[in-house]
Amino acid sequence: MLPFKQVEGNKEAQYSLLLNQAKSLFVQERDWLANLANGASLLYHSLDQINWAGFYLMRDGELVLGPFMGMPACIRIPIGKGVCGTAVKEDSTQVVTDVLQFPGHIACDATTRSEIVIPIRMDGEIVGVLDMDSPVTERFDATDKKHLETFVQIFLDNTDWPSLSR
Repeated sequence: MLPFKQVEGNKEAQYSLLLNQAKSLFVQERDWLANLANGASLLYHSLDQINWAGFYLMRDGELVLGPFMGMPACIRIPIGKGVCGTAVKEDSTQVVTDVLQFPGHIACDATTRSEIVIPIRMDGEIVGVLDMDSPVTERFDATDKKHLETFVQIFLDNTDWPSLSR
């Protein structure tokens, strides 16, 4: 069993501990699927006010549900649709403070009020996204963006990504 400590303190302190735990977790295993699953669990159980944390993976020109924690989710998301599809289309992190104000938001969980989506790039190509939801408006901000982008980079640096059909 891997050591796990609930993160506490202000947002910077929480992310400092979370990122250290991610490094420890991912350095022990390089398998992409295991690291996606453990990454989703680590985020879901570490950060407060989160009701969904997980990954969507590029498959045949669309996003397909990957490992996650939370309520059952949408399985396929077209590029350009919803927050996840927009992150891929625009190749940029999307921080949505109020999903009810986001044009074309896909409501997989009706309790979600804010969302952040970070593209995952391998060799310059988007291979998936990290998606996190909260039942609280304005839950995500520039601090979350910075640290979750670092989380994705730690994942990539410590994971062997397969040559799957993208």
